[in-house]
Amino acid sequence: MPLFPGAASAYRTFRPGLPEAAATLLTDTVRTTPNPVLLDLGTGTGQVPAAVHQAFARIDIIEPDLEMIAEAEKVLRPHLGDTPLGVHHCLAEDFTAPYPGYQANLVTAARAFHWMGQEKVLRLLDGVTAPDAAVAVMGEGSLWTARSAWTNALRELIQTYLGPERRAGTEGTYTRPRRRYEDVLAGSPFSCVEERSLPVSRRWTPKQVLGYLDSTSFAAPDPFCERHAAFQTEALSLLSRHAVDGALSEDAVFTVLLARRPLPLIGD
Repeated sequence: MPLFPGAASAYRTFRPGLPEAAATLLTDTVRTTPNPVLLDLGTGTGQVPAAVHQAFARIDIIEPDLEMIAEAEKVLRPHLGDTPLGVHHCLAEDFTAPYPGYQANLVTAARAFHWMGQEKVLRLLDGVTAPDAAVAVMGEGSLWTARSAWTNALRELIQTYLGPERRAGTEGTYTRPRRRYEDVLAGSPFSCVEERSLPVSRRWTPKQVLGYLDSTSFAAPDPFCERHAAFQTEALSLLSRHAVDGALSEDAVFTVLLARRPLPLIGD
């Protein structure tokens, strides 16, 4: 079952884009690389390539949700000009190089690595990346994991409708990864890991939060069935009570794990 059924439009409209500091960090990895290639895993509606496309000579996006990748292509094409865009409707684990000799210089997975078979993906990437390529795994959690008065109250309200476990799509529940991303990367071919923590502050209106919830796997409309309208009414009232001058503040940390292969030893 899709994790985000019917959510592509809300995802494009209400999901936060890539923080500017993160975009700068990513483009700096290829600043001296001739004709660099970006491979974006779990692209959603294309937030990462939308933020960094000017630094790349080719972009490939991977997304298993057909509606999502259609939105991504619609968003990206007008901005790319002559830059080639490879659109791959598949799981990251099933990606195949689009042409012989293909090598990505930067691989990104933003807010998506937890949905993947991580070890398998990293083994696959070892065969489709340049020797000095970087793999960037990044994200800042979600409004479900955020801890503030209004996000706590919102999460509790969702739980009164859908139960205590975090939902994942229409029928499933979310299972936390067994290992930290740092440990997964350290055990992969890309074992040299650098961590950057980037503070992020956002202001939401109550209606923007409702739109964001429609884009998530934990509070999309389908699991609520006929109770979704009632949930939205109650959530809007709750959020409006917590808002200050009509706005809700979120302070988060956007973490970027930059992983590379070890440098070869002299004489190897």
